[in-house]
Parts: sequence; C-alpha cells; structure tokens
Amino acid sequence: MRVNKVTVIGAGLAGSEAALTLAAEGVEVTLIDCKPERMTPASANTDFCELVCSNSLKSNDGATAHGLLKDELRMLGSHVLKAAESCAVPAGSALAVDRARFARTVTDELKRNIPDIRCETAGGAGDGITVIATGPLTLPPMDKFVSDNFGSLHFYDAEAPIVSAESVDMTKAFFAARYGKGDGDDYLNCPLGKEEYDAFYDALVTAERANAHECEKSEIFEGCMPVEVMAARGRDALRFGPMRPVGLTDPMTGKRAYAVVQLRKENAAGDMYNLVGFQTNLKFGEQRRVFGLIPALKNAEFLRYGVMHRNSYIDAPSSIDGFFRSLKNREIFIAGQLSGVEGYVESIASGKLAAMHALRMLDGKEPLPLPVTTIVGALSAYISSPSGDFQPMNANYGLLPPLEREIRDKRARKEAYRERSLADLKKYTESL
Repeated sequence: MRVNKVTVIGAGLAGSEAALTLAAEGVEVTLIDCKPERMTPASANTDFCELVCSNSLKSNDGATAHGLLKDELRMLGSHVLKAAESCAVPAGSALAVDRARFARTVTDELKRNIPDIRCETAGGAGDGITVIATGPLTLPPMDKFVSDNFGSLHFYDAEAPIVSAESVDMTKAFFAARYGKGDGDDYLNCPLGKEEYDAFYDALVTAERANAHECEKSEIFEGCMPVEVMAARGRDALRFGPMRPVGLTDPMTGKRAYAVVQLRKENAAGDMYNLVGFQTNLKFGEQRRVFGLIPALKNAEFLRYGVMHRNSYIDAPSSIDGFFRSLKNREIFIAGQLSGVEGYVESIASGKLAAMHALRMLDGKEPLPLPVTTIVGALSAYISSPSGDFQPMNANYGLLPPLEREIRDKRARKEAYRERSLADLKKYTESL
C-alpha cells in the first residue's frame, strides 16, 4: 500500500516543480521554505520560485540543447515551465519571463494545490521520502546538514544590473533582435563606436570591485562570469562575447556598430531593462560611472545594481545516484542547483525527475533510468558519474552519446539529436 506523503524542502524552481508534480498525482505534500520569515542574500520578494538572476531561461530553439531540454520537459508535463511560458516577455529566440509575475503565478499554484506549506529554517530531512531543493544559497542550519551528509563545494556567480526604461537615451539606442529573430523589439540595443568602446573598456578593467578578496578567479562559474573578469582576458573579449555586434544593423548609421550592449525587458510592462551578459562585482558607484560610459546609458537610473554571491552545491558523484537519490539514505533526494546541475531550466528538470522517481518508490517500485540519449538522462548520468573535479553542468550536446551515423551539417546534426532524444523519451514515458 502506498505511503502517500512526501516532504519537499525548498520552494525554488526545483522544489516547486517537485511539489506540484507530486501533488498532481495525489501525494500529500508538505512544502517547507524559509520565506517569508527569512530571505537568501539574492532574494527580492517573498514569493516562491523566484528567479534571482537573469530573467532568461535561455533558448527556445529546438535545435539547441536548452531548447531540446524544454521540449523534453514539455513531454514530461512540467508545471513550472508551463507557468514560465504564461509569463513570457519578448526575447528573440530565448524564453524570458516577467520575474515578479512568474513567481506570483507559481506561488498561487502551490497554494491552490498544497494545503500544507510551512515556514521553517530547521536543518535535517523530513519523515519518509524527502526532496531537498534548498538551492545554492541554502541557509544554516540546513546548509550544515547538507554539507555533513553530502559534501559541500562552491563557486561564485554574479547578477546583472537593471535600469529603468525611461532613463535610457532612445536617440542612441534601437530595437532589434540578432538576425531579425523575434518580434523586432525584443532587445534594446545600445551601440558603441571604437573610441567609445575603448574608453568603456579602459574604465571597466581598472574599476574597483566589491569584496574582491572573497573569491578567486578559479571559483567563478564560467556561465555567470562578471563582465569585468571577462574583459580582463583581452580588449576584444567582450566584442566576441556579450557585446558582439554581429546580426545587428544600427538604423542610425545603416552599418554594424563596433560593439553593442543589449538590454532585455525585465517585466511585461517594459519599464525595466536588464543588461544582458553584464553580471558584475563592481562597487555600486563604479557601476554607475563605468556603465554610464555607454552612450545610451549616460543618465541611466539603476533600479538594481549587480552583485556577486557564493553558491554551494554538493559533491554529487560521491553522494547521490542517477535518480538524484542519496547513496546513504534512499529516502532522501537532492534536486536543483544544489545537486550540481547548473541553470534555471536544468533545476526545473531535476525537480521533475526527483518527483517522478519518488512516485515510483511510493508505489514500491524502483526508479527507471532515463535514456542517456536525452538531455534529462545525460544530466542524471553526469551528476552520478565519478569525477575527480566535479563542477556544475548545464544542458549541452557534449553530454549526449554520438549519433549512429556521421552528419556533417551542424543544423541537421542537432536536429538528429533532437529527433532521437524525443523518440527515446516517448518510449520511456510509455514504459512508465
């Protein structure tokens, strides 16, 4: 007879997905989170499932690894991804959301479906099956419990600033997405000429950083690298990174600019913009001074400055299996970025998978391994494979096994990966 209770600790992306998946199957879920009594260093409001950094959930293009991951989650019936799509804002081929509306949408759904939501900050697991999804900013004493039982590693990442739309000089900016993708006004582009770029670059690499002594370059996660750290790699590093001008024509000159800073809508109202790829650890006054050298942002009003924070994750290969389940206690699952997957959508996926595997255990069955030809299966294999230097991993085609036949055309090769993945995942879901 099924023991129909599960405790989910943490109501972020992974915890919310796990809780909603379990509740949809009639499981009695106890959802525990530190909000609203306590907030993590990166929290901005008391709603659950809060995106604390970029509002982008990366590409929606099915030919990309992140697009494929979303397709897999749609096939698996992800609740959080569905909520994200209902709160989308224009962002070219990316899925970006109104962050406040997204958090409120998921919070409302959790409250409708889970009567037992508690605010607690104690350490330890619940009685019976427990999904721990407290995230990379886990607060004590839960942080100590996780560290003692699963090993603790960490890296540093950063957030980008947000400016008010009305403070952007629209005479020195233009709307467009690269290569004409999207609706034409998905990004607000701030062009720079060579002299303007050189002045900006020189100011950036010499600007004063905040808490520079707290982290070393080796501890900075590549996917959220501060713009000033990236710039230090060379004068053209930004022009081949977040400031690349390719695919954009400045209508004021009819030519491609030397460099471009892209702004993306932070909310559906379009009155706030996020500086794309401009995660930073500069002091607040330095952000205002340096980013003010971008012509369109000369008089920008900063609604939120960029900040850097320390993210923790477990030593997954030595402590959990390919089902996100503890090797020491089979009733404990670790999900989200705490498990070693990196990225918002990857966190949603881990919460979905942990809940699916927990459901089988509730029915007295063993979890079924996912096909490694899928992104969800490949990530599951990655976090549980022996590694001498385990690092967080996001969705990418490098995780997948080679195709049976060689395909030279890049686009066709990715489409073949996608077709194989979705076909194998369909067989998997049917077997359940």
